[in-house]
Amino acid sequence: MANLPSHTNIFVNDYNQLDDADIIISAVGHIKLIGGDHPNRFGELNPTGESVTDVANKIKQTNFHGIMVVISNPNDVMTSMYQQILGFPKERVIGTGTLLDSARMKRAVGKAFSVDPRSVSGYNLGEHGNSQFTAWSTVKVIDQPIEKLAKESGLNLEKINEDVRMGGFTVFDGKGYTNYGVSTAAVRLSLAILNDARIELPVSNYREEYGVYLSYPAIVGRDGILKQLQLDLPQEELDKLQYSADYIKKNLNK
Repeated sequence: MANLPSHTNIFVNDYNQLDDADIIISAVGHIKLIGGDHPNRFGELNPTGESVTDVANKIKQTNFHGIMVVISNPNDVMTSMYQQILGFPKERVIGTGTLLDSARMKRAVGKAFSVDPRSVSGYNLGEHGNSQFTAWSTVKVIDQPIEKLAKESGLNLEKINEDVRMGGFTVFDGKGYTNYGVSTAAVRLSLAILNDARIELPVSNYREEYGVYLSYPAIVGRDGILKQLQLDLPQEELDKLQYSADYIKKNLNK
């Protein structure tokens, strides 16, 4: 690790080192189980759930009181499991959720309009998985509503939505695993916490009105979820969000 810009220590399977840690990132998973003719992150629900239960119980034996960041899949369910087992306040257990999918959406939209993805704003909401959706009412390109631009240019928004939804599986089919995209999402979320950035991010956080963890924009800082935001979504998107919440809950209760 000598080439890293900061001093780094690596400790293997020593949970006592977590006592004074600021953040734990859970990457436990069984990604090989998500493929097939009908890929779904819930394919690894049971084995990853068992691993998460084991890890969470070991963390519980330490004096860790930091923020739990979860990238394990199915993300919203695993985030909920960590919170329930650890007994932490819900705002201190966060999943990367659709932070990655929103980035994929911005890349796809930017490419369609030949602009930098950073000139695109908006969110993918709900499950980090098959029931997620792009909330097109929130998406703008250089501050112009995408629905207006798409109508003028003949752009098929549904195709972009499907490409984004299946983005992770496309990567998985190509190399048998995913790493860079979710890693950058985890780093971005972790830096927002460590630096007390108080930045708006679409991450998996517990929404009382849906009774479940799902991705929805929130202000993130040193203490985790500092404030939950409220979007003015049209009824069609509210229905999609409710469907996604119900889908997560159904699998959480299995």
